[in-house]
Amino acid sequence: MSLIYVLNGPNLNLLGKRQPHIYGHETLADVEADCRRVASELGQDIRFHQSNREYEIIDWIHEAREVAAGIVINPAAFTHTSVAILDALNTFEQPVIEVHISNVHKREAFRHHSFVSHRADGVIAGLGTEGYQLAIRRVASLIKSGDKK
Repeated sequence: MSLIYVLNGPNLNLLGKRQPHIYGHETLADVEADCRRVASELGQDIRFHQSNREYEIIDWIHEAREVAAGIVINPAAFTHTSVAILDALNTFEQPVIEVHISNVHKREAFRHHSFVSHRADGVIAGLGTEGYQLAIRRVASLIKSGDKK
């Protein structure tokens, strides 16, 4: 059984309460339950984290370097601002899939740029919280094939 880290950035703790017309009605607990179900079906384990603090996300990426076979990350607003998260991801040699609940390309222009995409092996955007499940499936496929991309 391989370990996949699922990392969530700022304000995702408010899923289901914050702008449901953009982010839906599912809570972060719902997302975690779905991720655990899919990971279990695929013979994978997950560590699921959320933080509003950039340094905690960086620390989890550093931790993942030692124990994880892949990362699924929704960096939220840090997507557009954090070179530090990009630098941390660049030290992680396993698959990374970037997830966004909304279609960031239909939103404000500043959301169209992602630092994380420079490292991600794939990007899923605009598929709601189902994007997490698809990302876990893709990471599991890459782990099984031994491929990074």
